[in-house]
Amino acid sequence: MRIALIAMSGIRVVDTELLEMGLTLPGFVERSKTIASLPSLGLLTLAALTPEEHEVDYIEVEDIRHLDHLPSDFDLVGISSFSAQIGEAYALADGFRAMGTPVVLGGLHVTSLPAEAMLHSDAIVIGEGEPVWAELVRDAANGTLKPVYDGRTCAYDLEDAPLPAYDLLDIERYNRLTVQTSRGCPHRCEFCASSILLTEGYKQKPIDLVLREIDAIKALWKHPFIEFADDNAFVNHRYWKTLLPQLAERHVRWFAETDLSVAKDPELLDMMRESGCAQVLIGLESPVPTGLDGLELHNNWKRKRYDEYRSAIDAIQSRGISVNGCFVLGLDGHTADVFDEVIDFVQESGLLEVQVTILTPFPGTPLYDRLSREGRLLYPGEWNRCTLFDLNFQPSDMSVEELQHGFRRMASVLYGDEMTAERRARFKSILRSIQTERAAPALGGVA
Repeated sequence: MRIALIAMSGIRVVDTELLEMGLTLPGFVERSKTIASLPSLGLLTLAALTPEEHEVDYIEVEDIRHLDHLPSDFDLVGISSFSAQIGEAYALADGFRAMGTPVVLGGLHVTSLPAEAMLHSDAIVIGEGEPVWAELVRDAANGTLKPVYDGRTCAYDLEDAPLPAYDLLDIERYNRLTVQTSRGCPHRCEFCASSILLTEGYKQKPIDLVLREIDAIKALWKHPFIEFADDNAFVNHRYWKTLLPQLAERHVRWFAETDLSVAKDPELLDMMRESGCAQVLIGLESPVPTGLDGLELHNNWKRKRYDEYRSAIDAIQSRGISVNGCFVLGLDGHTADVFDEVIDFVQESGLLEVQVTILTPFPGTPLYDRLSREGRLLYPGEWNRCTLFDLNFQPSDMSVEELQHGFRRMASVLYGDEMTAERRARFKSILRSIQTERAAPALGGVA
């Protein structure tokens, strides 16, 4: 068989004013653009699991309107999409099926709304794809595709993870490639629409497999930038203290998402710096305690650590590792004052990078279920608004208009030339201080 694995890529924003701002202000949707331009690690993994007798094409589709025609020489098409692009994914699937090509759909949205996805496919994958892919491909080859392949019914260990098919990529198209060391996160935030929807619990990939992937990337790209595609990379500090010295030997630069716990471990921070860590992204969520209470379903972890936010940023950035602080606007309890509170926090904390998004109830999340029960969803079923920048619910303590206008104004200040230049100048000063400190012992030795 010839199999096409298609990733829906590109950033989506319905709000035309925000879209225009994103094109003119440095850094406004920079992180979202980075995510949208990353290759689909899930599909590359499935490609690696496909038996050798089958041919696999990896394809990224940014906008189906740019497709002149659909290729008709595939025997099976697999499509993965996030909620914001799911309408386009369904249209693409419908087009292939109209030509008689079987289509399988998978991913977070499909896992959350399987009945909807089944209307546009011959088969769907629910949960993790790895444990069911071989069976699905075999059934497709035999013409016996089943409508549902549920990975949640199979125990899958990351010890069995294959080497993703990085060789299918045109490496020059990317400014970073992804490696996954873990799945899941112990914090279970109400709004989280990440791998926690695919798998229960937290699981870690063996270090030798992680290094194998990095070595495979280096064979294709001499000096790569690695993004660790983990929901919360540094849950297990001991694991990383074993991995990082071996990572340092490979001379790569890298990025990861984490929580504040790294700031409490100076040894880990030093090892991160020495192994090439350029930046960590931390979900601070709110610039004030309001909004943090009850954010996590189990332990109120971030609310308990709010008073440590600024010292944690200082500890990390003093190593020359920049912090991308993420804020979610529209949390319950946020008033129209929150926009100025974000601006003040960014200025006072010294954050180099900042990411602001609007609270988004994605299907399948506890947040979506709660807001649905409370009658606060404004556009139920309009998944194209699940972009992190479009408002699709009624805020608790401000009007829709206050949130929309306040968000735009805040973004124009945060990402304007003046404040962007201030942040960069401040971080460059930190880097110069680090260089001076490192040079001092050498000068002393010469003397």
